[in-house]
Amino acid sequence: MASVLIVNDQPLQRLGLRMLLAAEPDLTVVGDTADAAEAVRLSAALRPDVVLMGGRRPRHEDVGTIRRIARPSHLTAVGRPAAAAAGPPPRVLVLTSTGDQGYAYAALRAGAGGFLLETATSAELTAAVRVVAVGDAAITPELTRVLIDTVRHDRTPRPGERAIGPGAFTQRERDVLVAVASGWSNAEIAARLSIAPTTVKSHVSHILAKIGARARVQAVAFAYEYGLVHPAA
Repeated sequence: MASVLIVNDQPLQRLGLRMLLAAEPDLTVVGDTADAAEAVRLSAALRPDVVLMGGRRPRHEDVGTIRRIARPSHLTAVGRPAAAAAGPPPRVLVLTSTGDQGYAYAALRAGAGGFLLETATSAELTAAVRVVAVGDAAITPELTRVLIDTVRHDRTPRPGERAIGPGAFTQRERDVLVAVASGWSNAEIAARLSIAPTTVKSHVSHILAKIGARARVQAVAFAYEYGLVHPAA
């Protein structure tokens, strides 16, 4: 069962999304809000698996909200680790009305785990929620190419990111990274590389830690950025 928090400033969209997700036996909606600040508060309080973010708020506001949800402070006011007891922060799936690669890239850098256009079908939306909930990347095909192109032309480290290159990985980690960027699931990677699924999961965790990311979509972007894989013509 994956839990979802809906963040959308359009009342009818919020209602429709709630009804759609609630109808799925393996998805549950734990709350919804139109307000960005309330979204951050509810994310911390409810600890949903996925925050489904959409609507018509200013793009810069959304990017800031994504960053606060996906990459919260690691320390409490008294200096103790906050995430240890509460678990990992939610993963963010952005439901967008436009294929604006600048916004998509900024949201990715902020920690978003997936992007889907509002024109997606109900089946595509629920599938994307499930994919993001388990830590995989969900990027709508209409955005993939422009996002990759933007990533490949911008190697400027953002605050908090680690300025490392492919040389930081072991050969096996590099193999797994290429497989992840090629769209393979953990089960497919395990079968094709003849390793256990738990070993794949461990390698993915090490890769994300080394590049300072928490979602596979950032690993995909890294692989394209450094030319480890190339977009199809």
